[in-house]
Amino acid sequence: MTTPATPPPPQAHQAPGPQHPQQDRGAPAGLYASPIPVRTPGLGDAIASEWTKIRSVRSTMWTLGVMVVLLVGIGLLTAFAVSVSDGNLNGAPVLSLGFFGVLLSSICVITLGVLTIASEYGTGMIRTTLTACPSRARILIAKSIVFFLLAFTITTVTTGIVGVLQTAMLDGATADAASWVRATVGVGLYVATLGLLSLALGALIRHSAGAITIMIAVVLLPLVLAMFMFSASLADVQQALFEYSIPNQLGAMYDASVTTSGPVGWEPLWIIIGVTAVVMAGAFAALDRRDV
Repeated sequence: MTTPATPPPPQAHQAPGPQHPQQDRGAPAGLYASPIPVRTPGLGDAIASEWTKIRSVRSTMWTLGVMVVLLVGIGLLTAFAVSVSDGNLNGAPVLSLGFFGVLLSSICVITLGVLTIASEYGTGMIRTTLTACPSRARILIAKSIVFFLLAFTITTVTTGIVGVLQTAMLDGATADAASWVRATVGVGLYVATLGLLSLALGALIRHSAGAITIMIAVVLLPLVLAMFMFSASLADVQQALFEYSIPNQLGAMYDASVTTSGPVGWEPLWIIIGVTAVVMAGAFAALDRRDV
């Protein structure tokens, strides 16, 4: 008697399914490559990232919000005080009334400029930023572009609105086109460049409170020192401090300088651009040579 043959075990049937997308392209087995196209990030990507960061933090809203309130509030209060008195500006241009608001609001721009980069060192966010974008020069350029355009736009638009309202409140007081451009676009460029100087100093100091304190001293200390130099031997130093102090340079942009000599017209803008370029060059050098 022969034993019947054992039937072969049934074969498992695999349901047909799509193959791994990389197998169709000849990818090695066991390795995964994203189907999303990979490209090298550039300056545009860094600018988009920095714009997302600067518009999503509360410090931007608070500093720029206070800046607008100071510009509009002080500008209108000054014009109102002149209008309810004799309305006489003693030969000063009507747009010069915006000087007081711009001087105080520049502290807000200085604060935001420092916080744009120094706050990342304080929180440790700079490590994430450098991991996403190892090019440190690209990071500093992107931060500078985003901050400068934001500060310039806000300052120029607000000073223009304040200038229109002041002119309307003071009947008969007019200004020529050159004065309008310098008191709006020129002042916007000056304040934004001053904020850019703060950003560069923040990259050098890497400490928010320290950099803000230094920048406020740069803005106010020369003028304060000059006011208390009574010695005749210090007359030349006193005059230089008066002429090249930031408040006097801002006044020169409004054709309302407190001295009879010193920078006039667009000269204050060229001075602040030169100083900012030197400090920014130092920031680039320090960023490449120092660890985070």
